[in-house]
Amino acid sequence: MRFVEDAVSDAGAGDFVFFDSPYAPLNPTSFRSYTKEGFKKEDHIRLAEVFTRLVNRGAYCMLTNHNTPFIRELYREYHQEVLPVKRMINRDAKHRVGEEIIITNFL
Repeated sequence: MRFVEDAVSDAGAGDFVFFDSPYAPLNPTSFRSYTKEGFKKEDHIRLAEVFTRLVNRGAYCMLTNHNTPFIRELYREYHQEVLPVKRMINRDAKHRVGEEIIITNFL
């Protein structure tokens, strides 16, 4: 997570920052380990704090994730757009659907 904070440390007024973070788990068996350390609930909370700091500096921020109550609550003060999506990975094709959320501090 420190890498993300360092990568956006110079972002400010008028800059556009897009976060494509690891997705919050939909259930306890959902994939969420892009690295050996994984991306935990605390990491999502820290990312939301980074998002807010950037917004307060005047940056335009956008983030995508699974549409979960946890993510909606973390970004409750921002614009949220929910979109149906097709997944390419699932052993059962009828379950290759879902919802993603796009979060922005602008419309």
